[in-house]
Amino acid sequence: MNRNEAITALVNYALEKELIEQEEKVWAVNRILEVMQADSFSWEESAKGKEAGLTEILDTLIDDAYERGVLEENSVVYRDLFDTKLMGSLTPRPVQVMKKFQQLQEESSQRATDWYYQFSQDTNYIRKDRVAKDIRWKTETEYGEIDISINQSKPEKDPKAIAAARNQPASDYPRCMLCEENVGYAGRLNYPARQNHRIVPVTINNTDWYLQYSPYVYYNEHCICFNKVHTPMKIDKACFAKLLDFVRQFPHFFVGSNADLPIVGGSILAHDHFQGGHYTFAMERAPIETEISFEGYEDVKAGIVKWPMSVIRLNAKEPERLINLADKILGSWRGYTEAAMILAETDGEPHNTITPIARRRGEDFELDLVLRNNLTTPDHPLGIYHPHEEFHHIKKENIGLIEVMGLAILPGRLKKELEAVEEKLLSGEDMTEDPLTKSHAKWAADIAANYEITAENVKEIVQKETGIVFSKVLEQAGVYKRTPEGKEAFLRFINQV
Repeated sequence: MNRNEAITALVNYALEKELIEQEEKVWAVNRILEVMQADSFSWEESAKGKEAGLTEILDTLIDDAYERGVLEENSVVYRDLFDTKLMGSLTPRPVQVMKKFQQLQEESSQRATDWYYQFSQDTNYIRKDRVAKDIRWKTETEYGEIDISINQSKPEKDPKAIAAARNQPASDYPRCMLCEENVGYAGRLNYPARQNHRIVPVTINNTDWYLQYSPYVYYNEHCICFNKVHTPMKIDKACFAKLLDFVRQFPHFFVGSNADLPIVGGSILAHDHFQGGHYTFAMERAPIETEISFEGYEDVKAGIVKWPMSVIRLNAKEPERLINLADKILGSWRGYTEAAMILAETDGEPHNTITPIARRRGEDFELDLVLRNNLTTPDHPLGIYHPHEEFHHIKKENIGLIEVMGLAILPGRLKKELEAVEEKLLSGEDMTEDPLTKSHAKWAADIAANYEITAENVKEIVQKETGIVFSKVLEQAGVYKRTPEGKEAFLRFINQV
């Protein structure tokens, strides 16, 4: 395609996706010309333009801008800033999106979220072409079928862009990646463009919040709900009330919060937020292993979940009952110390918290409370209840909310590394000399000893063993181990609640 064909194709795309109206075609062309810094255009329908997908259309326009010197560098950071500006020029104004969402929500909350999810893809805020590159599979474990993914959707930054970003003046605007100031923000070399980003207001437990989708959808309709006010994450009684109020309004979604302490918490602790979506995780499918009851809360079904981490599940018809009992459990856990490996605090620094997840079970409300502890020791400087060094070749990063529920988000480096492991398992080559396979050598030797490796089964075996490593990592993140002694200790905590 040439530039005119690509502009025509982009305007037609915007019409098809109802981002603009027929009467706005000329305005849309002129908005694109402004971004392209071009001053002439003739409408050109072509077979190429009609067949092209959005990625091809945008790539054509970016290449043209680079060739004419409009785009300074032809790297992923500069290209992302430019194509987001192009899409932002055709994205409806924030208030239009809010009104449409609220109008649909009056009919059905699911209709509203379905539309909003599609809209977020149509505006290229969710980059479907990149998300499709993520490598995903399922692994059968003793805890059921868990999800494994190798993240490929976050592009690696170009070294030139990293160097140029160092020379940019420091900025505290937007305050963080979640704040509402991101809506329509042009971005910079060290901060993503958000001209095509739209958020919708929601009221949760009588407070003002916003809903958006994650641009890196790790699962179906991966959404983020965030406080209108930039305020730190906090797990407390009000948090439980907000989670349950959210699933009251959006019963087709689950919602959960990362813990509010480092190591066991999420990547953004400075801004109160939840993550949710329309997806059934392995933890939700996991059954109650041991039924328990709490004095004064006999109407609340409770139990320990058969899961690698330490999970108390509460289920009741009245959300208020869950809120009060969850608060009681949290308060007890915050101050709970038992032996050397579970310390409520050291030198005034707290260590115990909870990762809570809310959902509906039919008409009932359900809360999963995952006990967390972020204690470190000289032997485990990254955390006792954190992936241990023996598994760092697969997973070294924090175990956050999504992974707690049974979806591994493994680092992008593993794509090439596991492919190299597969090749060497087939050839029998030494793995200790190759930088790609060196860290995996001991693990791969165990695989070779336990399987008859063939070209047909090597990928399946490596993926299966990767999934098993992740299940073991979750066991390490569990405060109470899945042993008779661990079970006894878990019940001691429950009894004292």
